[in-house]
Amino acid sequence: MKATTSTASSSAPVPHNALPPPSSSSTARASRIASHSHIKGLGLSPEGLAAADAAGFIGQTNAREACGVVVDLIKTRRFSGRALLLAGAPGTGKTALALAISHELGVKVPFCPIVGSEVYSTEVKKTEVLSETFRRAIGLRIKETKEVYEGEVTELTPAEAENPLSGYGKTVSHVIVGLKTVKGTKQLRLDPTIYEAIMKEKIVVGDVVYIEANTGAVKRVGRSDAYASSYDLESETYVPLPKGEVHKRKELVQDVTLGDLDAANARPQGGQDIMSVMGSLVRSGRTEVTEKLRREVDRVVKGYVDQGVAEVVPGVVFIDEVHMLDLECFTYLNALLESPMAPTVVLATNRGRAAVRGADDLRAPHGIPIDLLDRCLIVKTDSYNREQIAKVLQVRAAVEGLKLGPGVLDRLSSEGEKGSLRYALQLLTPASILASLAGRAQIEGDDIGEMNELFLDAKTSARMIGEDGGYNGGMLV
Repeated sequence: MKATTSTASSSAPVPHNALPPPSSSSTARASRIASHSHIKGLGLSPEGLAAADAAGFIGQTNAREACGVVVDLIKTRRFSGRALLLAGAPGTGKTALALAISHELGVKVPFCPIVGSEVYSTEVKKTEVLSETFRRAIGLRIKETKEVYEGEVTELTPAEAENPLSGYGKTVSHVIVGLKTVKGTKQLRLDPTIYEAIMKEKIVVGDVVYIEANTGAVKRVGRSDAYASSYDLESETYVPLPKGEVHKRKELVQDVTLGDLDAANARPQGGQDIMSVMGSLVRSGRTEVTEKLRREVDRVVKGYVDQGVAEVVPGVVFIDEVHMLDLECFTYLNALLESPMAPTVVLATNRGRAAVRGADDLRAPHGIPIDLLDRCLIVKTDSYNREQIAKVLQVRAAVEGLKLGPGVLDRLSSEGEKGSLRYALQLLTPASILASLAGRAQIEGDDIGEMNELFLDAKTSARMIGEDGGYNGGMLV
């Protein structure tokens, strides 16, 4: 294969395995672009109507509006213990819809995605994997009123003393920390263990922190807005100077999941001797949680909720390729959906009528037993037409920073209509590499033609399979 350049001065062929020319901006950092990096939400109006092109989505207006209704039900906690099934052909945006639902719910609502085949583990039972996923999708928001010291760090001075254990070197005896709020300042003399926590949090002068008076736990809130610069985009989080006195009582909110509590209580805390440490290293990395322990954790959580200390936040479990589960898993899913503390379940499948795994003579719609299918609200995703494929390609090219020459978008959308949307999307990056090898800044139609010579789409490859089941690469029927 040869790549031709658009300039007349360079006529030498460029091999396809050559390295691309170095970038002019060597200091620029390249960030990884995932398959759904362009999805930012469902793209709905305040009335719940889907715009044709919004939040990275193209088309699928009915499916997006249906998912918007489900998001409202989840936020008002009226959808717990129910299931939503996204059904449609491959490449129609089922996973993108699930990710958009997670964006709409925000970071405070637990969202746990898994693939159906993940349950088949050699370490734990299939039902245990499902139980762990469900427990990780149930959040617990704990509110506590604690005595804290809060303010902007104005001084951070460790005091050193001779090490009493050896004659060499020095050790930190205490640390002087100055804190400032709107109402005043205070200087604290703190234990050296708190200085270790300060170093672990990477706290410097100008940061806003709070220190718990009872436990000595240190938390960095952010950088004081007095140090804010004029940049439009920064990785640093700036917060205002705290109000009130430095020493105060403050309500703190901590978000955990039932899965976190299960794991913390399931791991036995060994001693500090060398045998206990070695035993923890060779022990299996995954511990199966007993039902008795889960009931005990639920009892403690219920006590916190009754006292008003904690609040249960049901999240979302997303099971992609749900037809990969077997009959045992489907039966267990029914039981989990009926439990008192159950999250919302979103399922996705691209199967029509298919056999249910684990049952030789049972065929069901989408490969899901009827009793579980009857619990689901089903949302259908539609295939994309040529115009929508062109818009998706344009969005992805913009996200990946690729420039398309005249006629390239039409050529790619034609390939997407003839083959599949995924195949057309997969041609973008290899074509851009070919263009860069030829010294061009944009992709031309010839690059797409050469990609078609190198790669096959799924339909073309399937047509090359002979009647005897063998693969005949020279036959195109």
